[in-house]
Amino acid sequence: MHRRTASSRRVLAAASVVLAVGLAGCAGGGAPSVDPDPDKPFVLEGVSKLTEIAQLTGPDAMNDTASVSVAGTDLGSMVNVGDKTFFFFGDTFGERDPESIGGQGGFWRSNVAAWTTDGDPTDGIDFEGWVEDDIGLAGPLIEGDHDANGAGGEVTKIPTYGFAIGETIYVSYMSVKFWGEPGAWDANGSALIVSRDDGRTWSPVDGVEWPGDSNFIQFATAQVTEGGEDWIYFWSIPSGRFGGVQLMRVRATEAAVEDQSAYSYFAGLDGDAPQWSDEMTDAETIVDGTIGELSVMWSTYLERWIMTYSDAGSAYIREGITPWGPWGEAIELVPGSEYPGLYSPYLNPRYVTEDGRRIHFTLSLWDPYNVFWFSADLERAD
Repeated sequence: MHRRTASSRRVLAAASVVLAVGLAGCAGGGAPSVDPDPDKPFVLEGVSKLTEIAQLTGPDAMNDTASVSVAGTDLGSMVNVGDKTFFFFGDTFGERDPESIGGQGGFWRSNVAAWTTDGDPTDGIDFEGWVEDDIGLAGPLIEGDHDANGAGGEVTKIPTYGFAIGETIYVSYMSVKFWGEPGAWDANGSALIVSRDDGRTWSPVDGVEWPGDSNFIQFATAQVTEGGEDWIYFWSIPSGRFGGVQLMRVRATEAAVEDQSAYSYFAGLDGDAPQWSDEMTDAETIVDGTIGELSVMWSTYLERWIMTYSDAGSAYIREGITPWGPWGEAIELVPGSEYPGLYSPYLNPRYVTEDGRRIHFTLSLWDPYNVFWFSADLERAD
């Protein structure tokens, strides 16, 4: 695949019919609430006007990432904290051969993060600062061991998603034990780190973790209001890109987030009522398939949930009626035939335009192993 520049633009169209059932929330930007009406129709008919807006990281990017020693990185999930948005990146290299493909290079850090107050997503995102090390370069939030011998150690710690409780920021990460074939890897487990000083320093959340062979290794998160209470929902997949989605939740308080026993798992429906279990093994799969790095948000335009993820080389979007479903059939969002090596399409409810019709999202490309900024229009049934 040729290297793209920040000035390149590509417009594609894709349309498909999706069948789903609905959930409502608040259109004013707060946490959405579950609507008890089970008969809402599906409304997402397809996507159109896919546009590559800018390259966010690396050489040729709209941001100067060389000054913080970021030559190659990936992922880019986002968390809003006040007027700031944090971008969380995965394995990051400060030195790379121009012909390198994928995660290669020197000055390897397991994860880094940038922040911005740029509220206009239409022309890309301008980074205004980074989580820095002692000499002003992009520093790891929590460093991996970088033991790549596959003997049961740890290769890296990859951030999968984050969320905020007030001004306290949490980021989930997976501890990678071994990289296998493309799309396959083993994990030691997943856990949380926390910052209580606006992202400047980070520390582990003691006692909160999930085992490496569980379905709760990579997350997408959103705040949801249910039963008059605010919750953090976690849509979860296992390590690699070969599993389905399960769901857990915790009350949106620091005390609950930092207490393993406070988490509960979606265990199916009793009629239309969700059942929640304290036992992780009771969790039911809500979306089948080989789901890669995923993102979930409430669409004020559709008044439905939307989920984006990668699968078999392309990026897809689904419409959901409630956080647990039903979820519609997958609609192609970004074709892998046009963008080989794509993964990690991450959404942010802050970055929508045209009254929510146009979504903006990060997307990683294995070649040149950097993060790009895209947009697409949601096509809603009348």
